[in-house]
Order: sequence, then structure tokens, then C-alpha cells
Amino acid sequence: MNSSAATSVLRSDIRVISLIGFAHGTSHFFHLLLPPLFPWLMPEFGLSFTEAGAMMTVFFVVSGIGQALSGFVVDRIGPRRVLLAGIACFVLAALLLSVAKGYAMLLAVGALAGLGNCVFHPADFTLLNRKVSGARLGHAFSAHGLSGSLGWAIAPIFLTGIAAAAGWRAAALAAAALGALAWAVVWLGREATALADGGAKAVKAAPGEKVSAGGTASTFGFLGVAAVWLCFAFFLLVTMAFGALQNYATPLMHAMYGLPLAAAAATLTAFLLGGAAGIAAGGVLAVRGASHEGLIALALGAAALAAGVIATGVLPAWSVMPAMAVMGFCSGIAGPSRDLLVRRAATARFGQGAYGRVYGFVYSGLDLGLALSPLIFGPLMDAGRFGAVLAGVAFLQGASILAALRVGSRS
Repeated sequence: MNSSAATSVLRSDIRVISLIGFAHGTSHFFHLLLPPLFPWLMPEFGLSFTEAGAMMTVFFVVSGIGQALSGFVVDRIGPRRVLLAGIACFVLAALLLSVAKGYAMLLAVGALAGLGNCVFHPADFTLLNRKVSGARLGHAFSAHGLSGSLGWAIAPIFLTGIAAAAGWRAAALAAAALGALAWAVVWLGREATALADGGAKAVKAAPGEKVSAGGTASTFGFLGVAAVWLCFAFFLLVTMAFGALQNYATPLMHAMYGLPLAAAAATLTAFLLGGAAGIAAGGVLAVRGASHEGLIALALGAAALAAGVIATGVLPAWSVMPAMAVMGFCSGIAGPSRDLLVRRAATARFGQGAYGRVYGFVYSGLDLGLALSPLIFGPLMDAGRFGAVLAGVAFLQGASILAALRVGSRS
């Protein structure tokens, strides 16, 4: 490839990665459309914590079912239109929230936001796999993960800041405006996300990867492939562990190590920031052609070890935050290799024609994991078994290693 062509490919890759990253950050922002506003919504509508939490249960149930199904739509009509429809659902959810008059409408907000969220992994990964050159896929997946983390970080500050100054309905309207901006950005970048119809375009192989461009299997043929189910199990296990930390890190560290609530909350921030740094590092490592399942095993093994050490309760209080950052960093390193591993499982049998439905089904394990995690770890928290929660996190991370290694051998 001459220098002019190489420059053109680089520009195209950067444009696609930036556009999809922005869309993914928007989806993570809308993950948190409701929770930051709970302090306003609960007294306004007389809600209990259980009723408030049920709104997020609705979100994840709709998102999980929708994600498994939306992949088929992506493969049928293409990812761009599906992506635009998902962002439009976010805008409608925020507008509905701004005029909510009762609990039923709040549940409808959760359902509509979950419907919007369900399209992103199938659409995003179809576009990244088909539009980004193989040598940059690791970087693309890394940027995708980082943008999601940024969306999570922005949402609470954005929504609570506006709600404190102008009320929660104004915050909902501001979220709708942000969603409308994201819709416009994706629409204006529609040329960058255009795909050729069908499977005529060859799959771009990542370094050291062999893929099939066939895609001639039946619509549901991927459900008969063990590697696909193992990928689903991997996401389920990893996300259950993440959900335990996301939901309970603050009370855990407060109870186990006597940290003030602000310092205990900062340990979760350290975990998330460590995860973001790990994703960036993992993208660099993933493109070097190393064994993706081997890298996942090493990274999650180290994360499980860190969780196990924290679970003992023997660390000095000052070291808890660095230990959480290390655990987050190790978990983040596995992210880009994880996404490349799913790509390999998808292309080994079905080629690019199955990207949407394979990614949609596999990533529905994320929603299921987030929905199940409170049901498993909540009773342990209520019983005061705080060390058992962290031990459970370590166990789930260890079990996910076995799933990743089996995916590698199967695909």
C-alpha cells in the first residue's frame, strides 16, 4: 500500500472510531439517566429504594432481551439505521422523563431507555469490524471501551449539577438535548458508517487472525456453536463481578476498612479510573498479535488476586484505594482482547454476515449479569458478609478465565 492510500485508510479509521466512540459514550451516559436523579425522583413520587431500583431492572431486562434480538435487525438492514433508532429512543426517554406524572411513566422511561441501549453493541461492533482496518481493531475496541467509561463519568456530574440548579425536569430536558446532538452527529457522519449490502466486502483480519468470509450458515446457526455460548458465559460472569463492585463498593469499603463514606466512594472511582487506563493499555497489547485468551487469563487472574487480597480485610486503610485501582487496571486490560475474542468466535464459522446477531447475543450477557448481580450479592450485604462479596467477585473473575480459555480452544 502506497503512502497516499495508507493515509486515506488511517483517516477513515480515525473517523469511524471517533464516530462510534461518541455514540457509545452516549449510550453509557443514558445508562445513568435515572440513578443520579433518584434523590429528586424518590421524594417527588414517594418511591422506596426497591421501587427506584425496579426502574433499572426494567432497563436491563428490556436491554438484555432487545440486545439479543437487535443483532438480527442489524444484520438485516444494517447498523446505521439501527444506531439512529436507538439514539432516538434515548431522546424520547429523556423527554418522557421531563413530563413524568407518576411511577408508571418512570417505568416507561426505564423501558424506553433500555430499548435504546440494546442496539449499541451489535451496531457498534459490526461497524468497527467491517470499517476499521484489522491492524487498528485493538485500538478501536480500546477507544470504544474508553468512550463508554467517559459517558458513565459525565452523566452524574451533568445531571445532578443541572438538577441542583434548575430541577430534575430541566436535567431531563438537557439529557434529551444531548441525545439529539448525538443523533445529529451520527446522521451527519452517515457516509463514514455506510456499508456495502450483504457479505460482499471481505472481512479485515486482525494481526495473526484467520477469519472466514463465508456467512452461509442459517440465521440461528450461531446458537449451535459452543464458542458463542462460552463468550456469553464469559460476559455474564465478568459483569456479575463488576456489578457487585459498582453497586456495593462504597458500603463495602466503609464497613470492612472503616473508611469515611467519601473515601469509600473514592475507591470505586479509583477502580473505574484504573479500568479506563487498563483499557488503553489493553488496546496496545491486543494489536501486537499475542494470544488474546492468554492475555485475558493473566489480566483477570491478577484482578481476582487483588479482589481476594482486599476480601481478607487485612490491608491498611490507606492501601485500599490503590488496590482497587490495580484491580480495575487489570480488569480493563482484558477488555480489547475480549472483544477481539468475540470477533474470532463470530468469524470462525459465519463471517461478517453474523456480526450483529453474534455480538448482540453475546453482549446480552452483560445486561443479564448486571440484573443478577444485586440478587446474588444483595443478600450477602444484608447479612453483613462483606468479605464474601469480594470473594465472590474473585471467584467470578476466575471462572471467567476458564470460559475465555475455552473460547480460544473452540474458535
